[in-house]
Amino acid sequence: MPRLSVNVDHVATVRQARLGVEPDPVAAALMAETAGADGITVHLREDRRHIQDRDLQILRLVVKTRLNLEMAATGEMVDIALKVKPDMVTLVPEKRQELTTEGGLDVKNNFDYIKNAVSRLRDAGIPVNLFIDPSAEAVKASHKIGSNGIEMHTGRYAEARNFDVRAIELKRVHDAAILSRRLGLKTHAGHGLDYRNVTEIAAVREFEEFAIGFSIIARSLYTGIPDAVREMKKLIHEARTAQP
Repeated sequence: MPRLSVNVDHVATVRQARLGVEPDPVAAALMAETAGADGITVHLREDRRHIQDRDLQILRLVVKTRLNLEMAATGEMVDIALKVKPDMVTLVPEKRQELTTEGGLDVKNNFDYIKNAVSRLRDAGIPVNLFIDPSAEAVKASHKIGSNGIEMHTGRYAEARNFDVRAIELKRVHDAAILSRRLGLKTHAGHGLDYRNVTEIAAVREFEEFAIGFSIIARSLYTGIPDAVREMKKLIHEARTAQP
């Protein structure tokens, strides 16, 4: 069955609005695990807008499933990852002014820069995924650079406003996922997935894991974190078991 990694960044976003101690992303992560999350994802941004270094350090101590650290491919972030040793790293593009990650890594045009980060992390025994757009070029570049896998950017699919555009974007995602698995890459998906649009993506058998955060944290304001996590896992599993 596919796995669900719950991103708890936006619990920290609320905390940082008052620069206080609550709500605590570590407590949220433990609640998500108790509810059945298969992993916890956090993005340590260069500007530290939500998750802080201390959060990451504590999460490394207490997470019992798999800790996935999203980060830019900078020297500072690689040094942090080498010290903390998460279960895996997902390298993502990062712009200071963006509200959320706006697209996948441009692996082809930043090949040497990204390869250096991938090599340093893999040499230390840390698996590395690259967050990429759903294209054959990006998948092939990720394979060539030596990453363990990819996380497919599903934002265009998630934001599609009509059936035809959504179908086109779903096919792009599916075709790229097929190629990724054919090349032997771990194949994950994430970004913009919520309770309304996750089913079609979850039905793509090539995906092994889904990283979902904002929609779960938003839903938890109404239902609580355990129920929000259980409901998302139920949708993902039902989508996969419904396939012939």
